[in-house]
Amino acid sequence: MIGGGQLARMTHQAAIALGQTLRVLAAAADEPAAQVSPDVVLGAHTDLEALRRAAAGADALTFDHEHVPTAHLERLVAEGVNVAPPPQALIHAQDKLVMRRRLEALGAPIPRFSAVASVDDVDVFAARIGGPVVIKTIRGGYDGRGVVLARDLAHAREAVAGYLADGVEVLLEERVAMRRELSALVARSPFGQGAAWPVVQTVQRDGICVEVIAPAPGLPGEVAAEAEALGLRLADELGVVGVLAVELFDTTDGAILVNELAMRPHNSGHWTMDGARTSQFEQHLRAVLDYPLGDTAALAPVTVMGNVLGAAQTPQMSMDERVHHLMGRMPDAKVHLYGKGERPGRKIGHVNIVGGGGQGSSDDSEYVAALRERAQRAAHWLSHAEWTDGWDGH
Repeated sequence: MIGGGQLARMTHQAAIALGQTLRVLAAAADEPAAQVSPDVVLGAHTDLEALRRAAAGADALTFDHEHVPTAHLERLVAEGVNVAPPPQALIHAQDKLVMRRRLEALGAPIPRFSAVASVDDVDVFAARIGGPVVIKTIRGGYDGRGVVLARDLAHAREAVAGYLADGVEVLLEERVAMRRELSALVARSPFGQGAAWPVVQTVQRDGICVEVIAPAPGLPGEVAAEAEALGLRLADELGVVGVLAVELFDTTDGAILVNELAMRPHNSGHWTMDGARTSQFEQHLRAVLDYPLGDTAALAPVTVMGNVLGAAQTPQMSMDERVHHLMGRMPDAKVHLYGKGERPGRKIGHVNIVGGGGQGSSDDSEYVAALRERAQRAAHWLSHAEWTDGWDGH
């Protein structure tokens, strides 16, 4: 796996159960996956020789991020490496303009968009859509980086001018009127088998996912089925091997539009570690190794994941003691920590709260709200060493 972050770390956990060894290409020995994998290659994902060392003798080469240069991957394929997903699929998660044009050609529902050659293109596009504009870097942006929600036309022109002056390619999109964000997580094997988990709701703060509710509350069955089918169709049309996350806008007029694609395990799928029969990490390995895919059924009516983000000021209480107190107060909370140092806003772990079997449903707003409160309380405690309800353990 190229990349030594938390996704590789959790994929390594799944590899152990399958009798596999996950070799990791990490930039440093203290990265989350490098701390736990017995087979680590140190090097940069932009270094072809480092990629070759990681791929040597491996059954498959896969990723925990999309930033490997496409030309390097094509070179590896030419040398006989089994790259999964292949570069002709992965490019749609690397290059937003390529992705938008391909989805448009496939007839998939997407926001209106435009390529940018000069600042004047902003005025032309804004006049065409008659509404607010979003500027996105074509490559490299994630977790809210590389995205500008323009306040007005002058702000949009200024942002585009700044990017172009720095040699950064950008595209323009309409700012969609949405109720919430959803994610359709699917997997596809080289054999062509596909599997889809229930569609989830994702909650973002400052461009970073902070919470996932599975399945998405109050989502009509036909819309959920449409989103799952869309994810499976895109995985097939694009030739994906492994997990594909299709991030969606649930618009105010009841439509769903594709926002982003990720071809790897994804933050919106962390709930599957405790809330589904097959986790996204096991499924990704099953897919890239061309095993039959696992059952994606949910194990409970609702599961809520809360991301643990570094606090503005790191608590004096150690993480070990915070975990101790959380387990004492909330023994059902499933904690997943990434072995990362704490800094403001950094993803350092997540907590899953799995609802009671057979009780409640995603259409029961009080039941969902109670689970969300518990997930938020647990995640906030691990971040800040403060209980959101003022509880005092002493």
